[in-house]
Amino acid sequence: MQASKRRAAVLAAYLGTFLATLDISIVNVALPSMQTALQTDIAGMQWVVNVYAIGLSAIMLSAGSVADKVGHKRCWLAGAIVFTLASWLCGVAPSVSWLLWGRALQGLSAAFLIIGALPILTHLYTDPAERAHCIGGWSAFTALALILGPLLGGVLLEQWGWQSIFLINLPLGACAIVLGAWAIPERRYVDQAAKDPIGQLLSLVILGALAYGTIAAGQEGVTGVTPMWCWAIAVVGVLAFIQVERKVTNPLIPLVLFKKPVFAVANMASFFLGFSYYSSLFFFSLYFQQVQEWSPAEAGWRMMPLFIATGCVSLCFGRFSENTKVSTLMTAGYVLIAVSMAAMMWCTVDTPYWIMGSLLLIMGVGAGFAVPGTSLTIMSMAPAELTGSVSGTMNALRQAGMTMGIALLGVILSAEAITELTQRLSAEGVDQAAHLAQQAVLYHEGVHGLSGMAGDYALSMASGFQMAMLVAGLLSGVSAVLLWLSRRFEAQTVLQTVEA
Repeated sequence: MQASKRRAAVLAAYLGTFLATLDISIVNVALPSMQTALQTDIAGMQWVVNVYAIGLSAIMLSAGSVADKVGHKRCWLAGAIVFTLASWLCGVAPSVSWLLWGRALQGLSAAFLIIGALPILTHLYTDPAERAHCIGGWSAFTALALILGPLLGGVLLEQWGWQSIFLINLPLGACAIVLGAWAIPERRYVDQAAKDPIGQLLSLVILGALAYGTIAAGQEGVTGVTPMWCWAIAVVGVLAFIQVERKVTNPLIPLVLFKKPVFAVANMASFFLGFSYYSSLFFFSLYFQQVQEWSPAEAGWRMMPLFIATGCVSLCFGRFSENTKVSTLMTAGYVLIAVSMAAMMWCTVDTPYWIMGSLLLIMGVGAGFAVPGTSLTIMSMAPAELTGSVSGTMNALRQAGMTMGIALLGVILSAEAITELTQRLSAEGVDQAAHLAQQAVLYHEGVHGLSGMAGDYALSMASGFQMAMLVAGLLSGVSAVLLWLSRRFEAQTVLQTVEA
């Protein structure tokens, strides 16, 4: 393959992932503005993020096998074209329901951009060292989207309104389409492609029920009718999905690979990475804007250390891996994420920025090790004919983790904030304290209606943020421990085999 075409194919794959990732970070900064403009509640804003993630994670389970069957290039190009058109749909949305349809279409098409990137890069570079550099660059390009998202989103938001954060995708999408059409080589694995429509349908039901039920729990409570029914549907769906996957000849998820402890644990870690690291972007935006009362642009700037550190470390990941095992770098990454997020439970309304900025920097270094390390570990264990399915499974778990993280951590944040604000208002002798607290936290109504209400609201939201970050940090710590244990188990197994 010509060097120029190889570079163009790599750039196209990078740019496709950049587009899909940009619409995660750029949207978070604009959430409060969209909430006001579209007259919706915090649950509606969670759905703006979640409907994208649901479509993304659910379709990923079959997008990899579809690409194996139809062709990696064809599916990737189709994803780029539809994503660009869906961005236009979001940019002209007159209501939240219109916006949600556009976001769902973005999520469905973004699945083909993200899952297509790793198989393309894996096939372009077969040498382990070159592949490590390439995947590290892919991770850095993802971080670049996270870097530019808050900054670019804040600038566009203040100058041209929230619609511009979607319309910016149009020229970027056109560049990706041109590069990909010219340079990406076509590959197909028809015989190995999954044939599991029932499993795909069940995955959509499971993810949708989980997310909707968890968001509803923030309004009705954990024992509410809606969340209980949704969770029951999800449980039944999971049981049915397991049975289907065990019987299908070509399942959506390559179950045979999960017999390897390292592969299984790394995929589980990918889920927790989405739950903690990726979902935290939603809560950092709320912290800076609704707790410390910074503008969207200022909030974007204050999130920069996280993304800059992630990008720089990811870009150098290939160099680091020449002297240190990938497994060691990966595990260290999860440890750093766990420590930094757990430490955020001490961040309050008055916390100096240098403290929060330092924690974001540490978290960014951890993500710079964890993201490419996890991807490289999983993809290196995938046979050539299963790269699409393996990439789809890994990214689906990561996106499902982000969906559940935003929903479940949102419930934790809201519940803690409502409890705290109710106690503060009751102590001040305010009538209907519980109702006012619920309206303020869930709908951002009446925050400035009473004397001192804004201060109590900020303190209560800070308390909710602390609890959410503690839970996310603990899960990242669990991932680090399990990764270390799986590697030890693998090393002992190899030693026993050699001795035998």
